[in-house]
Amino acid sequence: MEETRETLLTGRIKDNFKDAVLSTAVFRGEVTHLIEKGALLAILNFLKTDPELKFNFLVDVLGADYPEDALRFEVVYHLYSIPRKHRLRIKVRLSDAESLPSVSRVWTTADWHEREVFDMFGISFDGHPDLKRIYLPDDWDGFPLRKDYPLRGFKDRYNPFGVEKK
Repeated sequence: MEETRETLLTGRIKDNFKDAVLSTAVFRGEVTHLIEKGALLAILNFLKTDPELKFNFLVDVLGADYPEDALRFEVVYHLYSIPRKHRLRIKVRLSDAESLPSVSRVWTTADWHEREVFDMFGISFDGHPDLKRIYLPDDWDGFPLRKDYPLRGFKDRYNPFGVEKK
């Protein structure tokens, strides 16, 4: 009997990394795994190289900010398998002081995605080849997609109409 896509995307990861998978959600046929930060590189390498999965395309890396939580940030990896036509979402939670390992050695395109997350949220990626701002000037104060960033921005030479930084 042929394995269903949902069973494949949940089972293969749980069978190989059961202690690292914190939770799994399936919504409208899309699978999302919340995983331990320390297992990120191992799991993503597995997803790319496993012959049943072949997630050869990193679609996006994005950040989310939940300032009321101890693990304030969530980094989300959207993956796609071109030969298998699978989609998968991997999430990692981390605190304000933590960083993640760069996945740019797994998928080269992660270089730009991680720079964007760094620029907008201030999340660092260890081992990134050139982690620097991608949109904003190097001397920009703060990270605009954090929930505690003022809606009008900070008052500085770029924005005379913003609010004073506390």
